[in-house]
Amino acid sequence: MKRLLLCLLCISTVKSLAVIDYDDEDSDSPPKVHVETVDARGHRPVDRRREPVPTLRPVSPPISKGGYQARPTKSPIRGQKKEQVVYSDAGGCRHASDQLGVLCPTGCELQTALLKQEKTVKSDIRDLQDKVHKQNEVSTSLYQYMNTLEDKLAKRQKQVKDNENVISQYNTEIERHYTYIRENMDNNIPSSLRVLRSVVDTLHKKIQKLENAIATQIDNCRTSCIVSCNIPVVSGKECEDIIRKGGDSSEMYLIQPDSFFKPYKVYCDMTTQNGGWTLIQNRQDGSVGFGRTWDAYKKGFGNIAKSGGKKYCDTPGEYWLGNDKISQLTKMGSTEVLIEMEDWNGDKLLAHYGGFTIQNEANKYQLSVSNYKGTAGDALMEGASQLYGENKTMTIHNGMFFSTFDRDNDGWVHADPRKQCSKEDGGGWWYNRCHSANPNGRYYWGGQYSWDMAKHGTDDGVVWMNWKGSWYSLKKMSMKIRPFFPQ
Repeated sequence: MKRLLLCLLCISTVKSLAVIDYDDEDSDSPPKVHVETVDARGHRPVDRRREPVPTLRPVSPPISKGGYQARPTKSPIRGQKKEQVVYSDAGGCRHASDQLGVLCPTGCELQTALLKQEKTVKSDIRDLQDKVHKQNEVSTSLYQYMNTLEDKLAKRQKQVKDNENVISQYNTEIERHYTYIRENMDNNIPSSLRVLRSVVDTLHKKIQKLENAIATQIDNCRTSCIVSCNIPVVSGKECEDIIRKGGDSSEMYLIQPDSFFKPYKVYCDMTTQNGGWTLIQNRQDGSVGFGRTWDAYKKGFGNIAKSGGKKYCDTPGEYWLGNDKISQLTKMGSTEVLIEMEDWNGDKLLAHYGGFTIQNEANKYQLSVSNYKGTAGDALMEGASQLYGENKTMTIHNGMFFSTFDRDNDGWVHADPRKQCSKEDGGGWWYNRCHSANPNGRYYWGGQYSWDMAKHGTDDGVVWMNWKGSWYSLKKMSMKIRPFFPQ
């Protein structure tokens, strides 16, 4: 039981390492730093102390039998002038107004009235004298208190003035130190920091360009993923059969190579070299990531086609048809493959193989090609033309099994399970040790790229080494097949 648990732990550890290390184009994870550098010229050199010299796998030749978005303020009330009351004298002993009393009082009456008022007035005067005396005392205290406050205010004003003088001195000192530091920073800053500042500015500009390119690609992906066009009525086993039935326009069709399986969509090229080509792979704008699993490559992925303004899907998208379907099509009979490529200047080359067969999944979709002709160079059968000897042998793809990051079938035998061509070179392909052609690699805009741009420091772009070398990623590359027949 202990041995069984130990075995399961080892297996899970290996799998977790494989998943963590995979370089998926669709992931947003930051790149990993690798201490060990890799010679990224398509091949991986042999460590003769631990590894055997690579040899080619035996492979049967390709099938050659028959085949295809505010209150208003009120104005102040002015006071009315008080009218002066004029009391008229009506004559007699009394005034016309009763309020004024008797008009002509006698002396006795005046004396009596004065005596009555004297008592009241004297007491009021005494009260007023007392109040005046008390008010005098209070005023004296207030005067003394005001003098005290004036003294304190004078002292406080002097203290504030002294503080302002000290603050001014400190400000002057700080300004002098600031000027000294600023002059030293401007005159004595190391030149290397200035170089780094220039590098950062350059990188910032590049990042802005990349952000703009990514935004453009996201918009393109959104539009290209929507397919709303009609599929032609005519169908067939594959595109050659369709063109013979009258389907002469290049667009998306339904094909059914075997009546026991459901029909599926493909893009048929009916114009290149007399037409009849079934598009099995296409790269043109980087809208689809090709860093996929074994099952994804087995079933196929991407966008078959889109409408370029017409009522039918006349423009191919980026996709991989699927290894099961490709194997089925090539094993129906003799099959040829046409590989077309275009650089970022608009120059175009091609590679044609008269024989092309893909085995089934049980045989790991082994590749078999023959009879090369073309202008791009024979990368699949001869390997990279820039290399020689065993290094060139390492880049031959003919006879290789298909490899993905989760299914390692390449020719790179290494003790470290993380050392796999598909992980380092960005996509699924018939890798050897590792490639001279990498059509399913990572898509780099502009063509030229370098080891420090690649996640693993390897030549992981859309590469055809015999034309542009390892460090040039092509703008377009497509693979299309049809039955081989006399023209």
